[in-house]
Amino acid sequence: MAEKPPQRMTLLQRLRKAILFLRLVGYGLRTYYNFFFRSLSAKIANRLAKSDASIGPDDVKNIVIVGAAFSGLYAARLLAGAVPRDGRYRIVVIEPNSHFNFTWVFPRFCVVEGHEHKAFIPYSPDFFDMGPKGLVQWVRDRVTSLTRENVLLRSGEVIPYEYLIIATGSNVADGLPSRAGVEDKEEAIELLKAMQERVKNASHIVVAGGGAAGVETATDAKDRYPGKSVTIVHSRQALMHRFGNGLQQGTSEAMERLGVNVILGEKVLPESVDGKFITLSSGRKIECDCFPASGIVASLAPNTITPSGHIRVKPNLQIDDDSLPNVYVCGDVAQAEVRNPNSRVAARQAEICADNVVRAVKGKKPKYVFTEGFGDGVIKLTLGLDRSITQYFDGKSELLFPAVEPDLDLMCKGTWAAMGARPFEDTGVYSE
Repeated sequence: MAEKPPQRMTLLQRLRKAILFLRLVGYGLRTYYNFFFRSLSAKIANRLAKSDASIGPDDVKNIVIVGAAFSGLYAARLLAGAVPRDGRYRIVVIEPNSHFNFTWVFPRFCVVEGHEHKAFIPYSPDFFDMGPKGLVQWVRDRVTSLTRENVLLRSGEVIPYEYLIIATGSNVADGLPSRAGVEDKEEAIELLKAMQERVKNASHIVVAGGGAAGVETATDAKDRYPGKSVTIVHSRQALMHRFGNGLQQGTSEAMERLGVNVILGEKVLPESVDGKFITLSSGRKIECDCFPASGIVASLAPNTITPSGHIRVKPNLQIDDDSLPNVYVCGDVAQAEVRNPNSRVAARQAEICADNVVRAVKGKKPKYVFTEGFGDGVIKLTLGLDRSITQYFDGKSELLFPAVEPDLDLMCKGTWAAMGARPFEDTGVYSE
């Protein structure tokens, strides 16, 4: 009799996992349906399009998107397929970077040599093929400030807008391994190469932070250079603490398998780095000769800026200022309270912003709201150069899919193709 309760729990867990798997399948089917429905709608709209001869160049209004990372780029693509085809609106994308930064592979290329160029994908007009040619205009520049009517650029140019989508992404002060922090591909590649050289020449590597970027950098470094001492320091009591127990356990097992030293409940004091040691928040010193680390809205709506630098938004992703109903925010910069910020979250937020802007253009009120979805909890975590775990987690149950990763460059090839670029041919900066 005493052995039955554990058996019931096991059956219950299996049932929950089965339900979770079915939800996953449903999520995938809905995603594909959404994509094909939008593509078909855009083709029909393009075929039936009739321009209004009475609309002159001065009558065209701008939908401006600031930032072309995952969220901003996808919002532009969706708008290109959905805005009215009468010539009243154009889409203007403002992006300072020469290339799309595929930041998911940055931790890998901080360690592994010879692939760093694959992290920088040329922007291509082919990505906006759901709309007529010329509908999307590309401006390579940096926004310095915003007003209620205009976007001011570093070059001095002023671009008026009817609707504005802010998708600048979050700022990462320490740069690599999470962000490059520079605008030109060549300069970013040199930073990655410099990091690779530091890791290669070091004897004692210390990585701060037990999130995905930190875990992947530490496990890649130890897998690539097993003779080096690699230590990861995390302020919480478990690595990957925002995720399920299964992923946490898998991460810990990978650390043990590779021989990575794990220090929990401590913080690194970056200012203490002296080339030989680094000091932790407790005062403890550990050997370290390699430490991988490297506000435009304030002028428009300073009351919406949080202490963390994010922008407060309404459920429909309008900026949280009633006097600015034509301004939307999506991506990492939006304070949307998501558990796992990633490209799927960015894409869904881009959909909400784009669809609400299209409704507004047609004289309708925005009705779409962002809520954290089932697929938002998906994460693929590399644990060394040839292994990974993909986790699906709904807050209660989780599915884990361990896998062998045969390619050192991970998902680069597929991402290039998805963005309308031929892997790995760099066509340079955006050009019509």
